[in-house]
Amino acid sequence: MAEDITSLVTGLGFPSIEAFLAVMVLIIAVFGVIVVISTIRPVLSMFPYTYPNARVRARIGRIFNDKQFQEMIEAANIEEVKNYLRGYPDYAKYIDQYPLEKALDTQLAENYDLVARITPENSREAFKFLLKKWDIQNIKSIIIAKKAGLNHEETLDLVIPFGELSDKLDALVDAEDVNEVLSALEGTEYTPILEDVIPTYQETGMLLPLEASLDKYLLENLLRSVTTPEDDNTAYLKTYVGNMVDGTNLKIILRAKVDGLKFEDIEPYMISDGYQIREWKLKDLMEAEDVAGVVSGLEGTEYAPLLAESMATYNETGSIGAFETALDNHVVETAKKISLKNQFGIGPMIGFLSRKEKEIKNLKIIARGKREEGYTPAMIKEMLV
Repeated sequence: MAEDITSLVTGLGFPSIEAFLAVMVLIIAVFGVIVVISTIRPVLSMFPYTYPNARVRARIGRIFNDKQFQEMIEAANIEEVKNYLRGYPDYAKYIDQYPLEKALDTQLAENYDLVARITPENSREAFKFLLKKWDIQNIKSIIIAKKAGLNHEETLDLVIPFGELSDKLDALVDAEDVNEVLSALEGTEYTPILEDVIPTYQETGMLLPLEASLDKYLLENLLRSVTTPEDDNTAYLKTYVGNMVDGTNLKIILRAKVDGLKFEDIEPYMISDGYQIREWKLKDLMEAEDVAGVVSGLEGTEYAPLLAESMATYNETGSIGAFETALDNHVVETAKKISLKNQFGIGPMIGFLSRKEKEIKNLKIIARGKREEGYTPAMIKEMLV
């Protein structure tokens, strides 16, 4: 028996049984290392998110529920809504410092800032770039304020004290006109963008070139930051950003159809490489004759049924608001799915920011309903997203 084993081993090219056993031990060890690495890799990818997710989950627990929203909807006036918010530390520190809408946006910006600071390194670039949305919002608000002739205090009430332009905000707010705004932004990444579109905005009074060019800059750089996903976490982040890109493209196209703009008017503002809508599809949608043509052109995508449901409202009102709400809600649902699929990685942070955005939108709707006459609690509840 031993001779037979020895013959078999030598027949395989091994000089001795000891050499054969040494090779087998080595193979088993390598296989074991592979098994261990494949087992612990998911754990290692989740470990950096442990602390950030603990911070984020604590804030998720403070997001208003349906009962709390209903209590604010039933408030007698805007002051009661503000008093209600003073009962929550997240909002109390801003309510008496700023006008209500600015207080709400500032609280939202604070949460974006937190996530950008605590997120793990492999996804930090995207979240840090998301902070630029406050720079972009401030630029839009200031330019519109200058065009409308608002004074210093009225303009300041529109500015959110977050973003990378904080050291330039005073100069931007003090600018006498749009040209001085451009001068105050000299040397920033936004100057070349605005130099191309401000003349069109001043000539036509249309916000689309201004808003779309700045949004394109933000989203293209976000896409660039997630172009090559390193793991499941960054892959989910790419999916989330891709859905934001699709929604932004569709909003621009729908608005263009309502305003009677042509292909060449909106093509410069399109962002390729979204989640479902690629460059060739974008071209088809831009060439559609009207809003109905855009909706029918989305057949085969997740967006077709979403926007088809809003067609009746559009036909009644002529407003694309219902489409925009449907697209915004789709991004929220995407974030919710990611947060459920990826509970120990990046999911909670994506889900939290999306839910926080929704909370702020609903608080603004309630504030508007209480400030303007003619809105009943039932009507306000119906408008919530």
